[in-house]
Amino acid sequence: MEKKKFIEVPTDLSGDAVVEISAALRELLADSFALYLKTKNFHWHMTGVHFRDYHLLLDEQSDQIFAMTDPIAERARKLGTKTLHSISEISKYQRIKDNNDDFVAPIDMLRELRGDNLDLAKNFRAAHEVCEKYNDVATASLIEVWIDETERRTWFLSEIVN
Repeated sequence: MEKKKFIEVPTDLSGDAVVEISAALRELLADSFALYLKTKNFHWHMTGVHFRDYHLLLDEQSDQIFAMTDPIAERARKLGTKTLHSISEISKYQRIKDNNDDFVAPIDMLRELRGDNLDLAKNFRAAHEVCEKYNDVATASLIEVWIDETERRTWFLSEIVN
C-alpha cells in the first residue's frame, strides 16, 4: 500500500508550492520545538543574583515560542501535508542546536538564546521568501507575526547581555 504525502485539501497553490512551503514549515516547527525546550531548560536551570527576573523572562519566552507550534503545524495540514510526528523527527529537521551541558552560566544562557532567536528569525525570513515565491500570503502573514515576536525576544535578551 502506497503512503500518501498529501491529503485532499482544496488549494489554488501548485503541488510544488505545497511541497516547498510544507518543507519550510516542517523545519520551522522543529526549530520552534528545539528553541522551546532549550528556553525551558535554561529557565529550569537558571541560577544567580538575577534568578527571579531571568527565570520569569525565560518562562514568558518559552510560552510564546510554544504558542507558535500549533499554528505552524496546522498551516502545514491546511496545505494538505503531514507535519512532525515525534521527537526523532524534530531532531532530524531542527537547525537550532541543543545544549546538554550540566552547567551554563546565566549570562551564557541568555547569549545563546539571543543567538538562537536571531537564527530563528533568519529561518523565518527564508521561509517567507518561499511563500512569496508562490504567492502564499496566508503562510507569509503568519510568519511575519512570528518574526516580530522573535525579534522582540532577541531585543529583550540583547538588552541584558550587551
